[in-house]
Amino acid sequence: MVKTCILPVAGLGSRFLPATKSIPKEMLIVVDKPLIQYAVEEAKAAGVERFIFVTSQGKSAIEDHFDRLQLLEQTLANREKYDLLDKIVSNSLEPSQAVYVRQPAPLGLGHAILCARHLIEEESFAVILADDLILSKTPCLKQMTDAYNAEDGNMVATMVVEPDHVSRYGILTIQDENGRKIRASNVVEKPAIDKAPSRSAVIGRYILKHEILDTLSNQPAGAGSEIQLTDAIQRMLPNTPLTGYTYEGERFDCGTKRGWLEANIAFACQDENVYAHLVPMLKRYVDNYNPR
Repeated sequence: MVKTCILPVAGLGSRFLPATKSIPKEMLIVVDKPLIQYAVEEAKAAGVERFIFVTSQGKSAIEDHFDRLQLLEQTLANREKYDLLDKIVSNSLEPSQAVYVRQPAPLGLGHAILCARHLIEEESFAVILADDLILSKTPCLKQMTDAYNAEDGNMVATMVVEPDHVSRYGILTIQDENGRKIRASNVVEKPAIDKAPSRSAVIGRYILKHEILDTLSNQPAGAGSEIQLTDAIQRMLPNTPLTGYTYEGERFDCGTKRGWLEANIAFACQDENVYAHLVPMLKRYVDNYNPR
């Protein structure tokens, strides 16, 4: 059972400047919820009970979001707005559930996970990158935890990408496949098109063995002078297997403006009240498109 999830939220969000100068990119709204809330809800659906947020300076809004705000709750109760009250109470995290640690410098995903080392006791733990928002019938991490067993070693969520996109991802070398599971013999970080071993790309969902923390502690800096998680996963092979899980659903890269906008449209289409207004609204703007 995976009971702990690390949520690395220390990134600068430079693609969304100037908005992210004062607002954490993980607090960007998709329809009516911030990205980080979607990530926490996905983890809860998978049975996660403890959330470790690896933050940096200027990220206090994330902690505030999951805290209780008595004045707001009392005001909503006095106004008998119980539906809104229920929303904010149910979205909060108890003090025993949420832990916040600082990443002192932007030294990569592997380093962010290492910052939480002293808090991990379980044999396996999860990692969710909130930038990768996935729309699916069954939340992605739950798909993975339902399929996961001890023989899978480190498990990563995978998707098949276009050939000219392989240089953006960690790419698996496929040893064999069994349903949605891929047994991988290697993972290559951002290979050139002509050197990519497959089109199975790693995206921001992981179930990792506790031993990876020891590997990361001795991990030299890799690409971008950062401690790369994929390098640590690679170093653990073949003693610790690497399993890719090809999830059901559509992934949106909300670290980019295009992906974030598309996510808003896709998730709005899941809300019948919003959808009724969305189509004519989009049609009006498209029909009257007049670039400045």
